[in-house]
Amino acid sequence: MAYSSTTKPENHFNTILWTGDGSDDRNITGVGYQPDWTWIKCRGQAYHHYVFDSARGATKRIVTNTGDPESTQSNELQSFLTDGFQVGSDNGMNQNTETFVAWNWLAGGTAPAITYVVKVVSDSGNKYRFDDFGTSAVTLELQEGGTYTFDQSDSSNSGHPLRFYTASDKTGGEYTTGVTTTGTPGSSGAQTVITVAASAPTLYYQCSNHAGMGGQANTNSTHGSSNFAGATQTTISTNTTAGFSIVRWTGTGGATTLGHGLGATPKWWLIKNLDQTEDWRIYHNSLGNTKKLELNNTEASGADISYWNNTSPTSTVMTVGSSNANNGGSRAMIAYVFADIPGYSKAASYTGNGTGSGGGPFIYLGFKPAWFLLKEDGVDNYTLMDNRRLGYNKRNDHLFPNATTVEYASDRIEFRSNGVKIIDNDGSINQSGQTYVYMAFAENPFVANDSGTSIPTTGY
Repeated sequence: MAYSSTTKPENHFNTILWTGDGSDDRNITGVGYQPDWTWIKCRGQAYHHYVFDSARGATKRIVTNTGDPESTQSNELQSFLTDGFQVGSDNGMNQNTETFVAWNWLAGGTAPAITYVVKVVSDSGNKYRFDDFGTSAVTLELQEGGTYTFDQSDSSNSGHPLRFYTASDKTGGEYTTGVTTTGTPGSSGAQTVITVAASAPTLYYQCSNHAGMGGQANTNSTHGSSNFAGATQTTISTNTTAGFSIVRWTGTGGATTLGHGLGATPKWWLIKNLDQTEDWRIYHNSLGNTKKLELNNTEASGADISYWNNTSPTSTVMTVGSSNANNGGSRAMIAYVFADIPGYSKAASYTGNGTGSGGGPFIYLGFKPAWFLLKEDGVDNYTLMDNRRLGYNKRNDHLFPNATTVEYASDRIEFRSNGVKIIDNDGSINQSGQTYVYMAFAENPFVANDSGTSIPTTGY
């Protein structure tokens, strides 16, 4: 069976392994793309689970097994590469003779093409407002290589052409690199379009006829674009093909909605307060909008309106409550957000039957898994498996994201061509009547096979 470059799961998620050599500035390659989210664990030592992403910058790390805030570490993951990443000599990344695993996801992928609908409102003088967002003259985030259309068709734009400058007071003249204008503001088809050049300077969007109507436009190489779909402005780096978005925002301290850019309803996400020691919060569609799990501990799901404001996500926004871990006031917040993509990813649940010796439940996915994370809705560890650390179907090499524990070997789960078979009755994966939630990513195929044949739903 042949697959195009756009339909291979490994072009969006990949697992790589290496053996440490203790050297500095070591390039780890073989991912197949420049990753945007990388999760690293030493398999044989009790070191942290390290998480890095392109939105925050390579040297900024958080760990899944604690609630510690973000820290800057120059000797861990040092940079993202076109085919992987570079690590330093830190033992958690590259200890001599130790084996390591990294799981890598692609968020941005291609440069974004985004349209902002512009209106002019009276807000201590005339100001630009985007997509009917509640705040005027906001600071924009524009990604290098991205194309941004500022639609000035609304009649309020009459006499207020939006242009770009390198100074807020427009000294130095208009910035025109990659900028085109069409039509007359206030009339149908009027727009200003900018394709952000590599290494573009900080820009300012202003009216060419009047002062003080706009604001700053930061340019960046990786961390994304402004989104105004929710009540709180977000910066998103999104791979809609693979249903993955990295979402950043400044916490408000109260319930709010956040634009995620997926164009589909998220099924699973993780949130971390980057500035403070706070638990990781997990939303999972199988638990609903009143409950959460915490990635860094073993507890069962808890229910409280402060988690998700008892509100389910939509194809445009996710809702967070007032909890400091979910939306800390004036705190830097980040979320890794996933929608289900048939044939590639799935977040759902199963019920244990308590039967061992290969008699546990079969979980239909519609694909052969490459990565599988599960958690009992009770007090127990997470279990994380992949298709690279052991070369046959029985997955006996698993890790615990909530703990520094070394890799644990026990035949518990089989990866099959269309799903997962539970083969053990350990309480963490198969207690009778107990609910288990999971997230899975595919090895192959992505959506369907080349002939369009449906994928059987029974285990084989």
